[in-house]
Amino acid sequence: MSNRRNFLGKLSLGITGLFAMPALGFGRSKKEEIEMQTQKEAIKKIKPMGFQWETQDPFLFCVHHEDKFPKGNELMGPDVSYLKGRYLGDDFIIKDGFRMYHGKTVPGFPGHPHRGFETITVVREGLVDHADSLGAAGRYGNGDVQWMTAGKGVQHSEMFPLLSTEKENPMELFQIWLNLPAKNKMVDPHFKMMWADVIPKLTQKDANDKVAEVEVIAGSLADKIASTPPPNSWAADPSNHVAVWNITLEANGKWILPKTEIGVNRTLYFYIGESITIQGKTIPKYHLVEVEPDVNLEVENGNWESRILVLQGKPIGEHVIQYGPFVMNTKEEIQQAFDDYHATQFGGWPWPSYAQVHDRSKGRFAKHADGTLEEKA
Repeated sequence: MSNRRNFLGKLSLGITGLFAMPALGFGRSKKEEIEMQTQKEAIKKIKPMGFQWETQDPFLFCVHHEDKFPKGNELMGPDVSYLKGRYLGDDFIIKDGFRMYHGKTVPGFPGHPHRGFETITVVREGLVDHADSLGAAGRYGNGDVQWMTAGKGVQHSEMFPLLSTEKENPMELFQIWLNLPAKNKMVDPHFKMMWADVIPKLTQKDANDKVAEVEVIAGSLADKIASTPPPNSWAADPSNHVAVWNITLEANGKWILPKTEIGVNRTLYFYIGESITIQGKTIPKYHLVEVEPDVNLEVENGNWESRILVLQGKPIGEHVIQYGPFVMNTKEEIQQAFDDYHATQFGGWPWPSYAQVHDRSKGRFAKHADGTLEEKA
């Protein structure tokens, strides 16, 4: 989720690493030379992160939302006193600890269209109310993940209801945009819930009993295998090695990120903590690190608990044209997307409000377009 009226115009489609043959020095073994070469070449790029995080193909971008929402009022929004001095409808500057985004009463993103890619919404804390043009709806959060294939076109809203009137309503989430290959850009829309209690978690200890916990949201790690992605996703083919992992490292702990295949794009996003060290290189907080995929990476933590998001996948390798909420392969396809949306509204909007929120009393649930209902405690 980003400022959906001003989407990224530039996409990071990967950085090609430079490889140099080692000149074996006198007095060193071949093994030592190989280890030195591996250490030198493991990190390809280190860069500070902004609100929108750069990604590599097959990902389009990632946004990290972190808002300290206050107590909710009777409309599940902040008290009206918090709304003074904001550009309501386009409020992306943090004020009093939070943004309203495109919401005017309840923060969030009222109904808007997408075509040609997928959204993976990872809600670490807080709740999201979903509604879409197919009649599907849901409320999810506090560790849940929604994976939506926009395909040939869907409108959806993502609102952040402030359910508690007694205490603050903090929110933290990632929204990750994953591209679709040309052959799947016009598939039927689909969404899938990955509830917090079924997301696999890998727990490992280092030599000093310091703990690393990894949430395996997509892909597999050790003996943990994530839930099956939507059927037309680039991630649905295991040979594409798509992975989304969220790592929590105990202070002063060490953890090995195992290598994967050559040709896979892999980026680490260090978003909480003091500092980490990768292959002897210190990484400051809120920096991304693009790394070679075929190297086992030792991540050594600093003096505070750290969290790192890992995105990896084999690149789709197709030309990308993005305009606002549409991601296609040619300018003509972008124009067709606008024409189709203006003609059909991608099914219209069956809800009373484009900023649809569900009843305060409802728990976490997902109602799918075919009427299938999932309810969680």
